[in-house]
Amino acid sequence: MSVELPAVRLSAAATLLAAGAVLLTSLAAPASEGVDAHALIEKNCTSCHGSEMYTREDRKIDSYSALETQVEACNTNLDTGMFPEEVEAVAQRLNNEYYKFDR
Repeated sequence: MSVELPAVRLSAAATLLAAGAVLLTSLAAPASEGVDAHALIEKNCTSCHGSEMYTREDRKIDSYSALETQVEACNTNLDTGMFPEEVEAVAQRLNNEYYKFDR
């Protein structure tokens, strides 16, 4: 029986190592990965005010931080029900398409 014990320990250690690698990989992925930001924008943003808000010359958003804050404010005030990773994805997509702020 003492011969089998080290093999069991090695197997358990290998399993823990593999689980740790999977966990680290999932933590490295952005929270907004896999979120359909385009659909969320059409449903929750442009259905209300159109895209002209993002392209007008006197727009009120002047930084990426302000953009994230505004998306979260709309989420809260309009009770859209977006999760934090969806708010992040919407802010990222709006920034990539319209605002072009440094992050």
